[in-house]
Amino acid sequence: MSTGRPGVPAGVTDWAIAVCVAATLLVAGLSGKDSATDLGLLGYLLLAVGGLALAARRRAPGPVLVVTGLCAVGYQAVGFDVPAIAYLFAVYAAVRAGHRAITVVCSVTMLAALPLAALTSPHDWPVAEAFAQARGALELAWLIAAGAAGEALRQAERRADEAERTREETARRRANEERLHIARELHDSLTHQISIIKVQAEVVVHLAQRRGEQVPEALLAIREAGREATRELRATLETLRDDGEPPPHGLDHVPELVARARATGLDATLTIEGQRHDVPAAVDRTAYRIVQESLTNVARHAAAATASVRIDYRPDALAIQVDDDGRATPETAPMPGVGLLGMRERVTALGGRLRAEPRGGGGFTVQAELPVGPTS
Repeated sequence: MSTGRPGVPAGVTDWAIAVCVAATLLVAGLSGKDSATDLGLLGYLLLAVGGLALAARRRAPGPVLVVTGLCAVGYQAVGFDVPAIAYLFAVYAAVRAGHRAITVVCSVTMLAALPLAALTSPHDWPVAEAFAQARGALELAWLIAAGAAGEALRQAERRADEAERTREETARRRANEERLHIARELHDSLTHQISIIKVQAEVVVHLAQRRGEQVPEALLAIREAGREATRELRATLETLRDDGEPPPHGLDHVPELVARARATGLDATLTIEGQRHDVPAAVDRTAYRIVQESLTNVARHAAAATASVRIDYRPDALAIQVDDDGRATPETAPMPGVGLLGMRERVTALGGRLRAEPRGGGGFTVQAELPVGPTS
């Protein structure tokens, strides 16, 4: 249903139309009054109610159709020779709202009831004149035109809604394609740069081993980090190309993260509590990313000597906690970076909770709780 003219509330428009129709019916009733017809207060009331009922045609098109029809039959029965204008408006509104069946039933009933109402009116018309009076009150052509107008506008609005929905779907699809294109471009660029770092690190390690020199642990860690970054970028691109395939990293790979952290000189430990059970794929991936990002932040910013990773399998949740003994304190709380914001978005999307803040005794803690649902 239309909301009326731009800037005008729909209720104001409805009432304006209803008042105008009611006034038109009353004027028509007054102009048709003659000395042989005693209309009375009831006739004027039926004319007014039939017109004013149109104010509710948007909210209740079916009941308004019935009310306007009864009013038209009523004022015909008490002697008003007035067309059923309000009923035509109600037919248009009901068909536009999709109530075609009730409109047909009410209209057929109206076409049968109006001649009977004319026969019982104070005019005491013969049967032929009564039927002529009924045809004048509700012309079949106008009735069909009102229904056709309502159906045409309903179809137009349906097509407009469908076109709008199609435009939104097209815009979403194009946005997804653009994100995929950006991700691929970023993947290609990062893969190239990381490959250079990895190759150079491997060459240096190879030359040092050939000369019998001791290879620095930092250099070995760089080489391993380059290999892992290349694998992750490749896995990310494969996931983007095939949305149904889960990435290969999850809770099973957390020990590898801890081992790589130890290879950089960090005293990292892993503790797994509770009875291990299967968790949703999204939780599995998010848990891995939380541990990965937390250990990365420890290596980059914390200047920590130790770090502990604890994973607790609960019946309805998976709890993850990563603590370090770095230099963070409550008085010098760091601003959240992209990594922490990304973790928070992942956890929130799963309906979980995340705390990332300095510890009271020094260092930093990341605590996440991811709902997994009750296990059977």
